[in-house]
Formats: sequence, structure tokens, C-alpha cells
Amino acid sequence: MITKPKGCIDLNGLEAKKWKYVSKVIDSLMEKYNYNYIRTPIFESSEVFHRGVGETTDIVSKETYDFIDRGGRKMTLRPEGTAGVVRSFVENKMYGDPNQPVKLYYNGTMYRYERPQAGRDRELTQFGVEVLGSDDPLIDSEVISIPVNLFKLLGLNEVKVKINTLGDKESRNMYRDALIKYFKPHLKDLCEDCNSRFEKNPMRILDCKVDKDSDILKNAPKTIDYLNEDSKERFNKVKEYLSELEIDYEIDEKLVRGLDYYNHTVFEVEASVAGFGSNNVLAGGGRYNGLVELLDGPSTPGMGFALGMGRLIMALELEKIKLPIDDEVEVFVMYVSDTEKKYAASLVQMLRMYGFKVETEYTGRGLKGQFKQADRLNAKYLIILNDEDLSHDEIKIKDNKTKEENLVGIDYIMYYLDEMLSKEDDCCCDDDCDCGVDCHCHDDIEF
Repeated sequence: MITKPKGCIDLNGLEAKKWKYVSKVIDSLMEKYNYNYIRTPIFESSEVFHRGVGETTDIVSKETYDFIDRGGRKMTLRPEGTAGVVRSFVENKMYGDPNQPVKLYYNGTMYRYERPQAGRDRELTQFGVEVLGSDDPLIDSEVISIPVNLFKLLGLNEVKVKINTLGDKESRNMYRDALIKYFKPHLKDLCEDCNSRFEKNPMRILDCKVDKDSDILKNAPKTIDYLNEDSKERFNKVKEYLSELEIDYEIDEKLVRGLDYYNHTVFEVEASVAGFGSNNVLAGGGRYNGLVELLDGPSTPGMGFALGMGRLIMALELEKIKLPIDDEVEVFVMYVSDTEKKYAASLVQMLRMYGFKVETEYTGRGLKGQFKQADRLNAKYLIILNDEDLSHDEIKIKDNKTKEENLVGIDYIMYYLDEMLSKEDDCCCDDDCDCGVDCHCHDDIEF
């Protein structure tokens, strides 16, 4: 039997509906923030990621899927979203758009060759945003607010931001020199990866997964101690804006993130999730003011974040958050004879085109079996076709909840169904109401 590749998933059924619902919330939220959707290729020239993400990162050095295509070109399956978006920004000359900054979001598949584990697969889906063209600290706070508000909308608890700053180029250089001086006597006590990072990018040592609990890393110099005045002032403004937005945050002086292109603001967003243990990080990102130039574009500031959809869905499940998944069919059309079946085909087509969610019989079940299938599909209304009724231009419609039946004129079907379904969606918004009406007033996300 052929099976799916290790670290990949088949998404279907209720699980797929959960992903679609969360994606719908994301799209709605991004519309409110006025971010535009962007889709970039799943594979790009390896140079995009090797230059953009950084040769010293674990993603590039250990996890990318690299291959040579039939034209002899070096290609890479995208491991993250930012580098591809920046390449597109440069190639399509978005920096020339008078409407600045350029605010984009994506929600797509990424690939990383790593050891599969809960919430971390080789094929993963990331939602992320990128803002290009503004160095205003207000943009930093806006980007941070997006995952915070998303998690709160979905019902996650104790959403908290951890934030740090890497400073500008001058500050980073001073910090780099301090790290080299500090780590040099300890190299023999650090892992092989840390030793290789020492000369290329010593800041990556702080992000080491092997030595993360060692006293050497715990006592390492802090970025904040090497900030120049401009970087300090900028970081203070970011914090002020977060306070204005009533976003809880704490400063994590060890936070550096795992990619080479970050400077100034870096952050992670956590939520209290039972079952995740100490690692409750669901989103992370930061500022990358030099990345556009690195990919052959003009000097352009950038800010963004990303989160793994699989890990987010897992968090919702662990917290037992019930998503308002639409798992009902509005109308199930039933028939027995061949003439009824032909009429069912055209009726189903017409109802669907008028906007109703409709299903019918395809496997040759009898009427009794069709009733059972309608129940399995949670059908709200049943249309029971009968040759005699059709000869009088009428159709029997049954409320599958109350079991009430009515003969309805063929020309009035759409109006009747629309009226009955609208009644179900009416809501008195009274918790003590016992009217028996299904309430859907909170199904859609409102702001």
C-alpha cells in the first residue's frame, strides 16, 4: 500500500472544516486590518532562502528540501514565507506603489526536513504577515497585535507577548563583539553547532536547542545592555504603543528568534495551553530592515510574523474550544421513481444556484435509507418528491426537526425555504429564552 510521506498529513472531514473555519477568521481579521493576500511559489531559487533566511540558521543548514530541476537550476521548497514575499516585493517593484507601506498576508504550505513531532511536521501550513515600507514603531505594535487578537477571537486564554530588541546595526555589532568575547573560553563546553556558529553568527548560539538550559547560555550578555540611544528610544516607543493597545507583554532579554534577518523588535506570542508544557509559543516574528537589500531591492524597512496552523489547531483542541463548524445540510432532496430522480437533478441544481446548501441521493438507497442519510447529514429540511404532487405543481417539504410537513407550490419553493431558514437564524439573544430557535448570532466573528 502506498502511504503518505513521513511528516505529512491528510486533511479531511471535521479536521478540514476546523482549518477552513480558522482560515476564514484569519481572512476576516486581515480585511479589518487592511492587509492584502499574497501567494508566492511553493518552490523558488535556492538563493532566495539561502541568502534571505541565512546560511547559519537551522532552517537552511539542516532543514531545507533542496533539489536540482531538469534545467540544472538549484531549487528549494519554501521553508518559510518572508523571503519569498520579499522577493516578490522586489521583483514586482511594489516599493514604487504610492500606497505605502505595503501590507501583505499569506496562508500556505511550507516544507522543512526535521524530526516530526506533535505540532511540528515536515509539511506545515503557516499564516503570516509582512509590512514593507515603514520603520514606525507603531507598525511593530500593530503586527504584534494581530496574533494576539486572533488568539483571543478563537477563545485561547492568557495570551501574552514576550518581546526583546536586537537594536540597529551599530548595536548588533557591539553585541556581537561581546558575545564572541564571552563565548570564546566556553567553546569546548558547547555543542558542535554552537562552535560552527561562533564565527559566522554568535547570536545563533543563544537560540541553541541543545545547550539552551546550560549556565553558559543563561549568563550570556544581554542585547539590551549594548543598545545605543536611538535603539533604546525606539524600543521604548514600541512598548508604549503596546500599552496603548492594552497588550500584556514582558521583556525577554534572551529572545533572539531563529532567523538571521532580524533587527530591532523581536517577539513571540504565547497562550496558556494545557498539554503544551513549558513551550506555549504559538507565533513569533520581528523587524528585518536589511532583508529587502539582501535580496537586491532598495533599502526598505520590514516587519512581520508567522504562526503554524497545525500547532494553532492543536492548541484549540487541547483547550477544548468548540468552533462553530457548519456541519449541516439545509435541504436534502428525496425521490423514488426515475421521473422523480430527473426532477431532483434539476431542482438540486436550481436550489444550489440560489444559494442553498443541498444534497440528494446518489447510491440507489430506498426512501427509508434516504431518511437515515438525511439524518446523518443533519439535514434541516427534506424535500420528498412524489410524481402525483409534481403533477399538481407541488412539492412536499418536511421540517426534519419538528417533523411538520407542508405542500408548497413549485414556484414558491425558494421563498418558502428562505423564509423558514431565516426564522431559524433569528435570535432573541436571551439566555433564558426557551423558544427552541437555534441561535447563530455569534457564529460570525465581530469586532
